[in-house]
Amino acid sequence: MNCRVAASVALTVLGSAAMLHGAGAETLGVIELFTSQGCSSCPPADRLVGKLAHDPSIVAMSLPIDYWDYLGWRDTLASPGNTARQRGYARMRGDREIYTPQMVINGKVHVPGGDEPGVEQAMAETRGDPMTLSVPVKLSLAGDQVNVTVPAGPDGSGGEVWLCTMMSAVPVRIDRGENVGHTVTYHNVVRRWVKLGDWSGAPRSFRVPLSSVAESGIDTVAVLVQAGTVEDPGTMFGAAIESLRSPQAQVNR
Repeated sequence: MNCRVAASVALTVLGSAAMLHGAGAETLGVIELFTSQGCSSCPPADRLVGKLAHDPSIVAMSLPIDYWDYLGWRDTLASPGNTARQRGYARMRGDREIYTPQMVINGKVHVPGGDEPGVEQAMAETRGDPMTLSVPVKLSLAGDQVNVTVPAGPDGSGGEVWLCTMMSAVPVRIDRGENVGHTVTYHNVVRRWVKLGDWSGAPRSFRVPLSSVAESGIDTVAVLVQAGTVEDPGTMFGAAIESLRSPQAQVNR
């Protein structure tokens, strides 16, 4: 199944802000896969996200959607908020292209989820925009808190800062629907969105208690700085990702 379909994201807000700046950090590309356990053409895209998740230059994320649940298998990882985000992207692009598996690259371009050359081309294309990935976000763990530093952006930049909690690998045995009998592993599955604050293009920093995000199964966090709003997401200005299981994280904890 690879179908077009054409829902506002209720996300939890938390965090605090200060100042500082993080020049010199690497700007990471962002790939969001909209996927479903009820989609027979999705497993190759899910495997590709697993591969991309090991690329240090990329923040690869899985966002399971819920609009295929009526076909007989309820996606156990799906969120209506993910569906709303996918629709928001289509609305902002103006093309109404909503399907699974769909990858959105740096908030701007979409490609079929299993198309690795297409992903590479879209990444290169979007990096050609001077606004895209122009903000080297810093994300670190220190003691019992997550520290986020967003430096100044180029003129005309502004948007929102979000922290995503993720599960790095979730195997699911599917008992009904088009993928019946298969066990599929989903990578960097977003479980919660936490709004850290609005961003006007000026330097900001945020500190989030680790206890507020390190829920059961959560082993990775990412930060996105993006134009627009949750309902109408746009250009990705910057991103960072950190494993809660990294040696540094274990020492800090």
